[in-house]
Amino acid sequence: MATHFAPAFRTPLTDLTGRLLTHQSSPKCADFEMRAMECLEAYGVQRGRIQCIDYLDDLRECAFETKQLARTQAMRIERHRQWLAGERSSEDHYQTPTPRIDAY
Repeated sequence: MATHFAPAFRTPLTDLTGRLLTHQSSPKCADFEMRAMECLEAYGVQRGRIQCIDYLDDLRECAFETKQLARTQAMRIERHRQWLAGERSSEDHYQTPTPRIDAY
């Protein structure tokens, strides 16, 4: 995440497409990226990899959702284990009753 990509030649086209390599176009991870980049700017990339590890980890989690996916997988495995052990019925294997389609 701490890698810096810069074009060899700077043109208006590179300015327009530069945001494709960042998380600034989505509001979800934009704040995490700004904090990480400000920290890296303050310490430099080499020293910032050590000093800014918390900000970089937050950005990495926001971008790739590894902890969230691992938590969801663990809940699914536990629910399936309970179903195999007979602690849950087949009707209660997943959330019941399912929410309505327009339940926003």
